[in-house]
Amino acid sequence: MKISIIGQGYVGQTLAIGAAKSGYEVIGLDLNTQLISDLERGDSFVPGIEKETLLNLIIKKDYLPTTDFKLMQGSKIIIIAVPTPINSDREPDLTAVIAACKSINQIISEPTLVISESTSYPGTLRNLIKPTVENRSKTLFTFAVAPERVDPGNYEWHISNTTRVISGLTEESTDSAINFYSSFCKSIFRASSPEVAEAAKLLENTFRQVNIALVNEFSEVINKLGISANEVVNAASTKPFGFMKFQPSIGVGGHCIPVDPEYLVYFAKKVGVELKLTNVANEINLHRPKQVAYRIKDYLGGDLTGKRIQIAGISYKPNVSDLREAPALELIKELETEGAIVSWHDPFVDEYNGRQNTALSLEIDLGLIVTPHSQIDFTIWERTSIKVLDLSADSNTHGWPKFL
Repeated sequence: MKISIIGQGYVGQTLAIGAAKSGYEVIGLDLNTQLISDLERGDSFVPGIEKETLLNLIIKKDYLPTTDFKLMQGSKIIIIAVPTPINSDREPDLTAVIAACKSINQIISEPTLVISESTSYPGTLRNLIKPTVENRSKTLFTFAVAPERVDPGNYEWHISNTTRVISGLTEESTDSAINFYSSFCKSIFRASSPEVAEAAKLLENTFRQVNIALVNEFSEVINKLGISANEVVNAASTKPFGFMKFQPSIGVGGHCIPVDPEYLVYFAKKVGVELKLTNVANEINLHRPKQVAYRIKDYLGGDLTGKRIQIAGISYKPNVSDLREAPALELIKELETEGAIVSWHDPFVDEYNGRQNTALSLEIDLGLIVTPHSQIDFTIWERTSIKVLDLSADSNTHGWPKFL
């Protein structure tokens, strides 16, 4: 069976490889010509997708990465897996979703199941995707939603063993979508409506946003006592029920935690509800880099002017190159605003904003561990008397006590 996946980022590539391995003929569509060229050579930025696997699927014609949307024609299933970011006002930006829907409308002329994996607020499938795809078209489309659950770099939970929440606008579309995902996903949860599935995705990440904000706020209080918030969290997490461990951090990054709660807030406003707790959590984590910068300033005697500071790891999570909403980027701005001279080292990021990756240096006043990629060797700092603060949000120690 031929299927097409619009969007070949983390979500689209992961889905494309999973479906292709299961015997589907997969057309992977994206407007990014460089991305498609890389995929054609077997080069993927998604952790876990090996070059040999990618090239083998391409050679067997099980997977075709392309910018030619006309190749969607003949697909029995089309999956929308495009980004759903927020705009400068921190409101939903569904531009890519709308563009994907219009391309389906213009190209597809046979009965097709359209599935959305893109995260959005409840009602997006029913009230936006369906009417946009069907606009003035005589084609018989059916619709379902299966919000993505991709966690880049996580080798324990992946596409095959992570439960998928699925629902269609009709029983037929739900059955068809479940039949498709069941070929490479071991567990399926059948939601009673697309709105339930869409809302579940927002709740998952709003839950994380709120709890991360809680421990970040708690960290500020406990710092006044001169004890480690991380140690307190570790102590609390020994309770086998009623507590889930979240660790203090410099903020939240990626496409999920900083973004999805804003979609929930936007939808809540539309239906006349104010989400006070979610709004506060969003604000706490959004302003966390500035708060951490002030703590670093205090640590260095109250003045960062001319201080040479190097950050280890600037992507939003270990062992991925993703800079979307990465709080390290905001931390750099805040430190520089205070007069610091900031450099960074990240083996997954060669260049950002016109500035280049640099090796870990000894010619600094302070080192900051933010995103401890497995490829970073901290022994160069350990062998010296350089001051280092571990700001990372993982459970591991990297040679120094956790600062937050």
